[in-house]
Amino acid sequence: MGDRVIMTEVQRDGKCITQPLLNFLRRVKEAEIEKKFRDAMAKEKARFVAEKWKEETDDRKAAKQEEEEDRIREELKKCEEEERQRGEEEIRQTEERRAKELYISLKQEEKRSERDDKEWQEQLRRSKAADEEMKCKARRARDEYKRQSLRAIEKGLVAGLSGLFHKTHLNGSGHNRRHGAVIEHPTPTAEASHSPAASSGQLTSGHYRRRQHRRYSSPVTQSLTECPVWIRPPRPNSRESIIRWFKEEQRPRRAGYERSSNTVAPWFHGIISRQESEILLTNAAEGCFLVRVSERIWGYTLSYRTTSGFKHFLIDASGDYYSFLGVDQNRHATLADLIDFHKEEVITTSGGELLQDPCRTRSSTADYGGLFL
Repeated sequence: MGDRVIMTEVQRDGKCITQPLLNFLRRVKEAEIEKKFRDAMAKEKARFVAEKWKEETDDRKAAKQEEEEDRIREELKKCEEEERQRGEEEIRQTEERRAKELYISLKQEEKRSERDDKEWQEQLRRSKAADEEMKCKARRARDEYKRQSLRAIEKGLVAGLSGLFHKTHLNGSGHNRRHGAVIEHPTPTAEASHSPAASSGQLTSGHYRRRQHRRYSSPVTQSLTECPVWIRPPRPNSRESIIRWFKEEQRPRRAGYERSSNTVAPWFHGIISRQESEILLTNAAEGCFLVRVSERIWGYTLSYRTTSGFKHFLIDASGDYYSFLGVDQNRHATLADLIDFHKEEVITTSGGELLQDPCRTRSSTADYGGLFL
């Protein structure tokens, strides 16, 4: 049917074309169409293969990159774990070393305290013996005074005998001058020299008590046993011992004062309890702190406000430096140096405690527990 149509169209143009030529032209056309179809299919296949290869390449790159990132994360995690373990081990060793040093220090302090106690007992024994010797010399001086008084009465020279008694009394009290305590006795009056007790060389118990009272309560005299040398015990045993320790050892080192003035530092609160410090820090922001005198050790306690509560760090001041117990191996010359240092460096690496604002006292007339009186 197609051939007839072609023949008709060819005849209409006035040309005569044979059947074989038509067949050839048809095959050529079909081949051309088939070639174009194959080319289109090939291009489509190539495009599909290229897109698939690109997707596979991208997937391989993404998988490789993800594996590399996982490896890097694992290495970082491993390094962080090793660093954490190393830090914890260093902290543990530091705490053990500090605890051992503190234990040895306490033992040495106990031995020193026992030795000093023995020395004090020996000193007390010698002081009592010296006191007895002084009493004997005073008794001999009184006897000499009575003898001289009776002789002076006979000669009418009572007024000139006070100098003789004074000289005799001073010669009999040389032992007390060697001990650094001046002990003075009142000069007996002429009326006393005529009393029966004075004439007989004996003193009644009332006279003796009054004489002893005058002897030890005179404003210009001081007994050896009234001001003993203070020996610091291993741990505070009373509030009075803490106050005495602070006044004799800490105030000369300017503990509690600002660095460059004689003003008490705003963070220092003296002797207050743990509960009082937490009450003061209740409404404070994180990082707010105060320092109070410890009643457990010879040192202080730094009370610190955290986001969830409070922390209390002991500061050892028993030696010539200030340092935290168990958490810090840095030693500082003054208490203010320790505070300023930890305004820039954390107290513990695990807690990250950094000192921010000091917690000031609520009263402008605070007595700090009697430390500065």
